Amino acid sequence: MSYNIIMRIFICFVTTLSISVLLYVYVFPPKSTRVSKNGVPFFTPHVTHPETGKSLSVDMLVRHYKGE
Repeated sequence: MSYNIIMRIFICFVTTLSISVLLYVYVFPPKSTRVSKNGVPFFTPHVTHPETGKSLSVDMLVRHYKGE
């Protein structure tokens, strides 16, 4: 009986903690998950070059079109 109560309290605690951490990260995202100096999000997937099929980073494409 007491084991079930302790487990339910623990599950509620872990669930509440997980939801609050996810909410905190959503409201106040760390600087590392934002964007680069060119405005490209850090976790943007690579794109495929249509002629060569090579993988290119979006940040490299932005620098190329900006003329840097």
